Amino acid sequence: MLAVDLTGSVASVKSEELNAFPTTNVMQSLSGRAAGVQISPNTGSPGGAISVRVRGANSIFGNNEPLYVVDGFPYSGNPTLLNNADIESIDILKDASATAIYGSRGANGVVLITTKRGKAGKTVVEYDGYYGFQSIRNKLDLMDAHEYAATIRQRDLNDGITPKFTQEEVDAFGKGTDWQDEVFRTAPIQNHAISVKGGTDKTRFLLSGSNFDQEGIIRGSNYVRNSVRANITTEVSPKFKFDLNAILSRIDSDRKNSGGGNRGASLISSILTAYPTLPVRTETGTLTDLRQYSWASNVIVNPLDFIENENDHIRSNKVLANGAVTYTPVPGLAIKISGGIENTNDRTDIYRNKKFLNSTGSAQVQTAQTTTVLNENTVTYTKEFGEHNISAVAGITYQNYQSTSLNANGAGFISDTPETYDIQSAAQGNSNSSFQEWTLASYLARVNYSFRGKYLATASFRTDGSSRYSEGEKWGNFPSASLAWRISEEPFMQDVAVVSDLKLRAGYGETGSTAIDPYQTLNVLTSGRTVFNDAIVTSYAPGTRQAGPLKWETTAQTNIGIDLGLLQNRIGITLDYYVKNTRDLLNPVSRPASTGYANTIQNIGKVQNKGIEIGANAVVLEGNFKWNVSGNISFNRNKVVSLYGGKDIYGDVIGIAVVNDVTNILREGEPMGIFFGYVESGYDASGNPTYYDYNDSKNYDVGDKRITGDPNPDFIYGFNSTMAFRNFELGVFIQGSQGNDILNLSRINQAYDYGQGLNMPRDVYQNTWTEQNPTAAYPKMDKDIKVQMSDRFVEDGSYMRFKNIQLGYNVPVSALNITWLSRAKVYVSAQNLITITDYSWYDPEISSYGGANSYRQGIDHYSYPTAKTFTVGVNLGF
Repeated sequence: MLAVDLTGSVASVKSEELNAFPTTNVMQSLSGRAAGVQISPNTGSPGGAISVRVRGANSIFGNNEPLYVVDGFPYSGNPTLLNNADIESIDILKDASATAIYGSRGANGVVLITTKRGKAGKTVVEYDGYYGFQSIRNKLDLMDAHEYAATIRQRDLNDGITPKFTQEEVDAFGKGTDWQDEVFRTAPIQNHAISVKGGTDKTRFLLSGSNFDQEGIIRGSNYVRNSVRANITTEVSPKFKFDLNAILSRIDSDRKNSGGGNRGASLISSILTAYPTLPVRTETGTLTDLRQYSWASNVIVNPLDFIENENDHIRSNKVLANGAVTYTPVPGLAIKISGGIENTNDRTDIYRNKKFLNSTGSAQVQTAQTTTVLNENTVTYTKEFGEHNISAVAGITYQNYQSTSLNANGAGFISDTPETYDIQSAAQGNSNSSFQEWTLASYLARVNYSFRGKYLATASFRTDGSSRYSEGEKWGNFPSASLAWRISEEPFMQDVAVVSDLKLRAGYGETGSTAIDPYQTLNVLTSGRTVFNDAIVTSYAPGTRQAGPLKWETTAQTNIGIDLGLLQNRIGITLDYYVKNTRDLLNPVSRPASTGYANTIQNIGKVQNKGIEIGANAVVLEGNFKWNVSGNISFNRNKVVSLYGGKDIYGDVIGIAVVNDVTNILREGEPMGIFFGYVESGYDASGNPTYYDYNDSKNYDVGDKRITGDPNPDFIYGFNSTMAFRNFELGVFIQGSQGNDILNLSRINQAYDYGQGLNMPRDVYQNTWTEQNPTAAYPKMDKDIKVQMSDRFVEDGSYMRFKNIQLGYNVPVSALNITWLSRAKVYVSAQNLITITDYSWYDPEISSYGGANSYRQGIDHYSYPTAKTFTVGVNLGF
């Protein structure tokens, strides 16, 4: 369907934009390029997970990720098996009038990925490749050995005890050990993709292969993906056409224990808290035990322990294969039968050897296999009669999903040599396994109608039946309708030369969500293990209880949009306003102890998202010097409309040694994921932080807590500029977020855990409370300091980032008479080169506890830093 004929809200990104800079996941390339689409990495590690939100989050506890459809086949999870060079375009369906045809799978938006295909004509060989280097974007400014020793000495003096370091020892210390330099590195990244495509009028084919290899900026971390892709289309007769598509991918990744942690118990935590006064190794070459100080945390680990004495390796094999046969008995009528399979086999091996601190050797093995089988059968009818054009499709689909997993772990090994391949010899261990299966059956229909090419209408209906729901509620109905009026085609607009295109769009639709796992509507007993009569006994107790019929979690969306083209479409503007209301949210509800059950699942609330999206593009200059610009800005307001009984829902307790408290809350009338804590009022006479006692209880309790921040941005934006002079091209892409807050949990241990003597940012050394400095940024340097979860740890996470700057040169192969080349381009590029932000930590574009959860966004807890990257690449056609 042409863009002028669309009645819904759709954003499109072409292959040139997707390949502008190197990414592990193709969805990272969309950040800032599509209005209404927010993409947040959960970590900066190679192959790290990302969160994708299309027009905000709909569900509190359910999945909020969009549906991915690769060449017409739904794909579970992020499409990590794809190489960017294989993709022709990506279309993001945002409003319900466009997504309702996908029913219960389209509530969070739909991402349509179209891969490159063969074309009739001469066989073409193409190569796309780049090589580059990555480095940490910015190091944190921590105390050196002299400053650290001086700080510890001052702490001991404040506590009235004999200082660990004498003044002479403090003066003798120099810079000491920079643990960030010991762990971070300059790391290579490379990608090579080659394809062969061609065909005849009857048969077209494409075969491609790629290798992506990314070393992490933390020593020992890496991500390697090898993939092969093939497709073929053949018309065996004027009435029969066959399509076959297959993608095979192998991923190998070495991870490092980077995120979370407490007092040096994870890699990033240990890098930032390790004592700069101690060397990396002893005189004998062994790693230094950082616990030798009397005040040291008993869990602080030498950062090199994680690199040298712990392995965490993932292997993943993915297959996506599908085929279709299309029969056209008469012109305009097509019957299509398609089917496909998606299979994933994952294995994770984690081994911590006996050299690791406090380790007797520990192993963990996890395996998981998922298989999805899909069958779709559709009938399409297209007819043009006079000034009328109609296109209709009806079909039935069937999808089955199965998942099995096995987990085994053990500790206490005689030898480190076998690692995870002799787990049965562990002194102690356990294992568990699981199985899940669900089925989705659907009926669908859609009609597109056009009159004179200027009055457009689309209507669709889909009904889904899911095995996840209880009897009587298995089926959900999802209708949609949209209209469009191409005002620019009206006679009264023909004299308005400045307006090339003007279209008004309006639509409404409903989509559902299978927001519960299989078997959650059943009475379930949970198992446990205990010791009885000197033997281990497996016991069972009530877990979840069927709460009667459960309704589908349903999102109703209204969208109004305008598409405007000016000056022969040299300027294009798109404006959309939407309101999404999600009702019958499925969430766990605690049960009274008298029932014997822990919790149950119920429909308990409503969530609303509403916003405005603006996109624009312009051809500024033409001729020898060309200049094109484009940009978008999106405003989304998220609100919890109602909750079960009107009661607040408290978020998870994220245990930090200094503070052990909830970090966020769900409350009616407020956005999802808001931060919750005390509000600091200053210091008392001893230099301890004080907090507002709002309820006059004379002590700090939950009644004194307030909303301290909001991780949801006021707006997100992107801007792209492409200039070309003769054979040279310069592209600049800027992306950013404004008005979002970050809860920086890393700072709690890092800047306030005085009793453990952890290393800290340099500004702590320079700006702690004293009688002479009562308004200092940090409390008194005292090992018994009292700190609460408060607004102190909430920071402005706004940023503007120069995401990519690329300078390219198109080699004039014809002028140079290079007959064996059809095209050639060389380029240099820089990614994440400049970031403008007030955020104090490694990177503002991080959400440690992101993922599917919508209520734990915007939390930074020792996240793996984002890298800046410089690459050199070539695109060749033969």
